[in-house]
Amino acid sequence: MIESPLAFSHTLLRQCVRAGDVVVDATIGHGHDTLLLAELVGPTGRVLGFDIQPQAVESTRAKLIAAGLDGRVTLFQESHEHAAARLGETQTIGAAQFNLGYLPGGDKGIVTQGSSTLRCLESLLPRLRPGGMAIFVVYYGHDGGPEEKNKLLSFVDGLDQTDFTVLQYSMRNWRSDPPFLIAIQKR
Repeated sequence: MIESPLAFSHTLLRQCVRAGDVVVDATIGHGHDTLLLAELVGPTGRVLGFDIQPQAVESTRAKLIAAGLDGRVTLFQESHEHAAARLGETQTIGAAQFNLGYLPGGDKGIVTQGSSTLRCLESLLPRLRPGGMAIFVVYYGHDGGPEEKNKLLSFVDGLDQTDFTVLQYSMRNWRSDPPFLIAIQKR
């Protein structure tokens, strides 16, 4: 069966995240990806989660506590552009997950920004272990969305294929700015 971009991101995470990994959820939203990542890293791994909105942090924390996985996750109410600094100087990561756009059910005026997304990506790519991935589910049907989408696509098009493999996964016949996925795997 053909998976939606979001479901496919979870398939990719299940393939690349290993028990004991440190991973980043760059946009925790309502915590669905954070919960999956906490399960995948196991009791010896760690998830660092970022969101600028207090309701996203609270919703995610409640979901993690209910699942008994809150001890594997550190949540930060701040921009994902600070993720590398929170990792420490030498920490490698198994994955970074991004959902670009706005918090579903939240204020549609608060959206991810291309400049901070690229700063985050540029700082995390060198931290990926071989086989690790940075995965983006790109929602762009909002003010500023097309600009962020174009910045991301331009950036990934310039990545050296000897260092990274870049996948774009999209639904060609979906209408109204359908989300798509970009996965960057370190070779």
